[in-house]
Amino acid sequence: MRIVITTRADGLCLDTDPARIDVDLVHHWLSTDAFWALGRSRETVARSIEHSLVLGVYASAERGAEQVAFARVVTDYATFGWLCDVYVAREARGRGIGTWLAGTVVAELAPYRLKRLMLSTLDAHEVYARVGFRPFANPERLMAVAQVNPADGAVEPSA
Repeated sequence: MRIVITTRADGLCLDTDPARIDVDLVHHWLSTDAFWALGRSRETVARSIEHSLVLGVYASAERGAEQVAFARVVTDYATFGWLCDVYVAREARGRGIGTWLAGTVVAELAPYRLKRLMLSTLDAHEVYARVGFRPFANPERLMAVAQVNPADGAVEPSA
């Protein structure tokens, strides 16, 4: 995927360059403030960034500008994509950044004609609906594999 850099009128910059992501900051956000990722290790965050399409939003286009948001997509660029770990810093919320991130994902993946682009959300349905996401038509068809804890082989119910 090509590197996408977009700047809004308010100066915020969205960039898909993985080298620009502040892994320590994203780890802090996810592991301490994102209910779905509480306690996630830095190594897991770094590995997830390495193997995903990542989007960062920054205070400006200049290198070194403060990162204010993050999202990533797990995709094969052929049939499927999963938008996840969307996080906007508390001080940057209410400015349409989440909608901008999700809309950019939809637009950038459109040329690949994926059969499905999905996500899971507890409380931000309206954000994603603005850019075309809808409830899954047949949720009874969805299944998940239980999470295996490699340390002891125990199987835990998936979240």
